[in-house]
Amino acid sequence: MPIASSTTTSSRLLALLSMLQARRDWSGGLLAERLSVSERTVRRDIDRLRELGYRVQEIKGPDGGYRLEAGSQMPPLLFDEEQAVALAVALRIAVGTGAGIEEAAARALATVRQVLPSRLRQRVDTLKISAAGHGAEAQVDTEILLTLSAAARAGEELRFDYRPPGRTEDAEPRPTRRVQPHHLVVRAGRWYVAGWDPDRGDWRTFRVDGMTPRVPTGPQVAPREVPGGDVTAFLSARFKGSEGADAWPCRGEVILGLPVAEVAPFADEDGVEALGTDRTRLTTGSWSWAALAAALARFDTEIEVIAPPELRTAFAELSRRAGRAAGTG
Repeated sequence: MPIASSTTTSSRLLALLSMLQARRDWSGGLLAERLSVSERTVRRDIDRLRELGYRVQEIKGPDGGYRLEAGSQMPPLLFDEEQAVALAVALRIAVGTGAGIEEAAARALATVRQVLPSRLRQRVDTLKISAAGHGAEAQVDTEILLTLSAAARAGEELRFDYRPPGRTEDAEPRPTRRVQPHHLVVRAGRWYVAGWDPDRGDWRTFRVDGMTPRVPTGPQVAPREVPGGDVTAFLSARFKGSEGADAWPCRGEVILGLPVAEVAPFADEDGVEALGTDRTRLTTGSWSWAALAAALARFDTEIEVIAPPELRTAFAELSRRAGRAAGTG
């Protein structure tokens, strides 16, 4: 799986292959025009692709043309540098998805790494990524990912400007921050960096799509172990509002006036127990008592609070606020 070199012929073959993959049929004349070569050169390049194992069918007719067909065997693949790095990032993520393809993804990554030029191999080796949930949705510059991974691997402090996502584009970023990156994590479709914040003396997480790294990076620092030793569990705990274990800091037990079949789909990993045909015991949690009361109210049914007293208090306050909002409180 060689990376396309910078020579004219190999670059042109890569461009030709990309064009053939982009649409079903191409005329020889249009391919020659797009590649700025003669139709004779196109025919020679088509023959080279066939020698590499690509099944390129010649279309008969007045105009003639070419069509790339699926082969019975996987031919050698040509990647430019950006594609090679993108493939390595995707495989790193796949190794930790829990989708049952981890071993195959790890072997594929090892295969890709073996054929990379040393310069690209060094860049790929800096990638230090974990996946917690599905892949990323927010757009992140690959160079930023590589910069963060390189700093994490080298144990270097990183300076960066930070504009929290959601702020307007013309808003000024916050003053330059510092972080000692530990790991990159993909969670719920977004990229995060987890690391030690020396200015606050605590572990922090930052949305990568809000970061603009400054170069050069800072000094090397002594390695730190992320709390609990598991970066995905650490990040999950922080999103639950927990400073310690990966668990909701506020948990309560209630009885809902609904059959268990109507509760279970919305309870995730919470404790659910059927109490007859139209009553369900639910044990669940949230980052605050107010949030827990509001989440339980979404079931739109009678709710009996079993424990703890803090949850009853939160329901009372929620009731007062609802009354004021309705103009009756």
